[in-house]
Amino acid sequence: MTTWQCLPFDELTTHQLYDLLKLRSEIFCVEQNCVYPDLDDHDRAQNVFHLLGYVNNELVAYLRLLAPGVTYDNVSIGRVVVTPSQRKHGLGHQLLRQGLTHAETIWPQQLIEIGAQQYLVAFYQSHGFTQTSDMYLEDGIPHVDMQLLQDPT
Repeated sequence: MTTWQCLPFDELTTHQLYDLLKLRSEIFCVEQNCVYPDLDDHDRAQNVFHLLGYVNNELVAYLRLLAPGVTYDNVSIGRVVVTPSQRKHGLGHQLLRQGLTHAETIWPQQLIEIGAQQYLVAFYQSHGFTQTSDMYLEDGIPHVDMQLLQDPT
């Protein structure tokens, strides 16, 4: 069973911060063989939230929720990551559903924009996202922009 916590930067413990940065580094820098500035100051921006998923007290899933104006004009979700040992069991879908639920609670009925790695387009489309750009390279990795209008009901 996965336990979820959604916290602003100032409420993260030093251990939580270390674990989320370690997980992001292991996946986005080492696994994907990509050198880029992961520490972009968005983590500690106002109205940015960190969603952490734990199994047996180990951080296995993470994403960050960004307020309008931090990276896009609208709400955004980024740094979506699941540890390799937990992949192929649906945890990525759980993580994104949790992220969308928290985004709707924090910023009701807002458009969500993301920059998705191109190989994950079908994953995001399965959650209602629509591709809104051609492919572009970000840090040498093919990406596309996508949008989701949260349920206005």
